[in-house]
Amino acid sequence: MNSLLRTDIKYLKGIGPKRAELLDKELGIKTYYDLLHHFPNHYLDRSQIYRVADLSGDMPYVQLKGRFVTFTTQGEGAKRRRVGLFSDGSATMEVVWFNRIREITNLYQVGNEYILFGKPTQFNGRWSMVHPEVDTTTSVSAVKGMRGVYPLTEKLRNNSINSRTIFTYVQTLLSNLRTVNDPLPAEIIERYRLIGALEAIKIIHNPQSKDDLDKARFRLKFEELFFLQLNIQRYSRRRSRVLNGVKFPRIGRFFNSFYHDQLPFELTGAQKKVIKEIRADMATGRQMNRLLQGDVGSGKTLVALLCMLIALDNGTQACLMAPTEILATQHYETLSKLVAPIGVNVKLLTGSTRKKQRDIIDEQLKDGSLHILVGTHAVIEDRVQFRNLGFVVIDEQHRFGVVQRARLWAKNSVPPHVLVMTATPIPRTLAMTVYGDLDVSVIDELPPGRKPIQTLLRYEDRRFEVYQSIGAQLRAGRQAYIVYPLIQENEKLDLKSLEEGYETIKETFPSYRVAFVHGKMKPQQKDYQMGLFVNHEADILVSTTVIEVGVNVPNATTMVIENAERFGLSQLHQLRGRVGRGEGQSYCILMTKHEIARETRQRLELMTSTTDGFIIAEADLKMRGPGDLEGTMQSGIAFNLNIANLATDGQIVQLARDAADEFLDSDPDISLPSHRITSLMLSAIFDRKIDFSLIS
Repeated sequence: MNSLLRTDIKYLKGIGPKRAELLDKELGIKTYYDLLHHFPNHYLDRSQIYRVADLSGDMPYVQLKGRFVTFTTQGEGAKRRRVGLFSDGSATMEVVWFNRIREITNLYQVGNEYILFGKPTQFNGRWSMVHPEVDTTTSVSAVKGMRGVYPLTEKLRNNSINSRTIFTYVQTLLSNLRTVNDPLPAEIIERYRLIGALEAIKIIHNPQSKDDLDKARFRLKFEELFFLQLNIQRYSRRRSRVLNGVKFPRIGRFFNSFYHDQLPFELTGAQKKVIKEIRADMATGRQMNRLLQGDVGSGKTLVALLCMLIALDNGTQACLMAPTEILATQHYETLSKLVAPIGVNVKLLTGSTRKKQRDIIDEQLKDGSLHILVGTHAVIEDRVQFRNLGFVVIDEQHRFGVVQRARLWAKNSVPPHVLVMTATPIPRTLAMTVYGDLDVSVIDELPPGRKPIQTLLRYEDRRFEVYQSIGAQLRAGRQAYIVYPLIQENEKLDLKSLEEGYETIKETFPSYRVAFVHGKMKPQQKDYQMGLFVNHEADILVSTTVIEVGVNVPNATTMVIENAERFGLSQLHQLRGRVGRGEGQSYCILMTKHEIARETRQRLELMTSTTDGFIIAEADLKMRGPGDLEGTMQSGIAFNLNIANLATDGQIVQLARDAADEFLDSDPDISLPSHRITSLMLSAIFDRKIDFSLIS
């Protein structure tokens, strides 16, 4: 293993310094290990030799065996081409090259036997093949069975590095590879009946059957996910051992007064369950780090407030950080109104807070008379000093970086308990991975009295009907959102633009005031326009997706999403969550054109069939994939998956997580001599500080 991890790819035959630099830059292949773990993303069947006489028009790629009868160079300049007449005894076909003509002229000879692999095409009743792979019958590249197709970039192709080139490099390396120290612990390999590391690597690059390929894929996916889960769990366990937290043993005046006298409505069973989980965490003396998932309107903020009141009852302060000034202001207005009768002091701190008010906040934070601070990124500035910060709530946590969140932890000598909230439902497999070092609580029911949002799919020919329904809601005193995917019209994209839409809506509804917001506006302009809508000084808000998070207007009952086919399911669900926040019946109308792909239509129809965010999130993950994990993990450690897929490999994620837990139960510090290779591989993957020569 040490030589694979240490050896620069430039030393492999056929590569050299220039190609090594290109492979590193384009594919991240630096070492022999990286090359072996650059896996094919699909395979082509090389198991059968076809005859030219048997070719038909529905064959994508075929393999032929025969000899070139003649070669000619035809045309001039850009139209110059090398043409070979190829025969396998059953018939003849033309083979054409438009590039590398001088090289091709010297490479292939009349009369020698070759294997061709490529896509046959027919023109004027004659078969031809353009730029096929050509091998001698004895070459290392002439592999029977399935041939892997490797991920590439355009720059590599332009520098004559294609899938076959990568395949050749891999075969050269494998031909000299005798043994590999298996990075997985022996007991894990035995318990989960995995094939060995070297066997899996050889099969994934040279599968002889589908069964063998399935075994190799399972082994390599398991290994990748095992190390990912092992890394997450070691940090999580280390933090729980090392980080003490403020102990909150009692429920006191603030909580009881609010719960018994001020609670706006009866808590749902899900809310009570989550509060119980959080209370248990806060009583352990260890720092809580919990993710609270809840669909839009499920009552996460009320849960957070009750937990902050527990912190106050135990003599500490609380802080709520939101990603935008609008959202922070809404939280402040909601919380301060709820707790004013019980004497809780709440203040708002944003970039717009004036100096005089900031001075008051600073003073009250230090003397402890300010109980709850609500704010934006401004709360993590160095000048913000708490007397005793015991509980932190971070709303829409995916909008903040790891370092930003960590700065809040440093506001107290003993790290405060941390509750991060998201209204974006996270599929279980993704939560286990991206947020694997957090305990997870879920509010999976809505408060009583909320009516489910009716979601409708409408095509362009029914636009007048849609405008009529908007008008009916406006006449009833309600408000409406209209969301567009673009700010300005783009000739290359047939999408409704916000600027065009704004003018159309003003003309269509001349009796009503129309506000507009988009992401390129200055914050003051955006806040002004949004304020018009929030305060019902505007009846319609024309917007891009900037209103996806953090706009709470209970009077808004209609959401129209233009070009809905351009949005992912989770984004559509987030947008839909801006309505349905009051007691009135709300509607979400997905506008699209008739000519959309079948999969797109199925996606939009799913939106009309359910309002369950977790069903939608699971479907979105399967359709769109998990995206890039880099930079999103709570530990701040990046890891890109080479072969595992969080959208489809949920069962393997669970197995790998169980295996990592079992492994750490038996060897918490990964220090047993029998686990030396596992420990060093873990460091090699994640820490990037290990001396690879130690791995032997």
